[in-house]
Amino acid sequence: MTRIVFLDAGSMGDTDLSPLHLPGCQLKCFDSTPAEQIIPRLASADIAIVNKVQLRSDVLNALPQLKLICVAATGVNNIDLSAAAASGITVCNVRGYADTAVPQHAMALLLGLANQISNYQHTLARGEWSRSPHFCLHSHRLTELAGKNFVLIGYGALGQATARLATAFGMQVIISEHAGQPHCRPGRVSFEQALRQADVLSLHCPLTAATHQLLNRQRLALLPDGAIIINTARGDLIDEPALLAELKTGRLAAALDVLSNEPPATSHILLQQPLPNLLLTPHIGWASPAARARMTAQLSENITAFLAGKPLRQL
Repeated sequence: MTRIVFLDAGSMGDTDLSPLHLPGCQLKCFDSTPAEQIIPRLASADIAIVNKVQLRSDVLNALPQLKLICVAATGVNNIDLSAAAASGITVCNVRGYADTAVPQHAMALLLGLANQISNYQHTLARGEWSRSPHFCLHSHRLTELAGKNFVLIGYGALGQATARLATAFGMQVIISEHAGQPHCRPGRVSFEQALRQADVLSLHCPLTAATHQLLNRQRLALLPDGAIIINTARGDLIDEPALLAELKTGRLAAALDVLSNEPPATSHILLQQPLPNLLLTPHIGWASPAARARMTAQLSENITAFLAGKPLRQL
């Protein structure tokens, strides 16, 4: 009997996990798993499924029976891939399951800021429209997207799908080359040049050692006044204190679906006070029911393929 343990199944919400009940396998799901419970819960597991639980070298070295890690995400920055390889553990992720959901959310965040949806909602709740002498209320400045430069950092499937949506709004898509590259691939512009041209900057790159705090104080300063930052990738791509400093001046705006720590403490600097130029959502861009169903199907495929000796989506 192959033992499968899902350490943070609660992250899947109300998703039907029945596709993970496979013949010859025993599935055990935990809603969430604190760090001190990872090793005990995986001690007899052959296969681990994790979304954001961190599996570092000390953990993996203590799990000689573990054969496969299925990551319920595309990004695998929570897995020590080198340690897994050294221990002979196969790692597979899921891909393409949110290629419609994440781009839709990126554009929802952009439209929320451009059309001041949240700010107008608060204005109406205060009764300002009811007190207006006119049929409309001009208390927040709107931004028309047509003709604006939409810069993408990361041009995989998610970046490409988001670019198509931006194009549909009449925006000019600019694809950034990787930071620090001396030469640009055809159809791309240098990282610094892309920042300087960005009316909207949308992040779709993975979090790696090279991209950690990719947008630091110096690079944020390159963005033109009024630029909007959209982040549906990973929170640690941005130096959050540096971003907050820019937001407080009103020079930039940001719409973020991710933060550096998730769930964030109530003391997180971006949660301390409402800012009219900051829009936050709780890492839900990937989480439409349809996307979660596609993810679950891929997890099932990954396990089935591994047990058949033909791993899919292996890293």
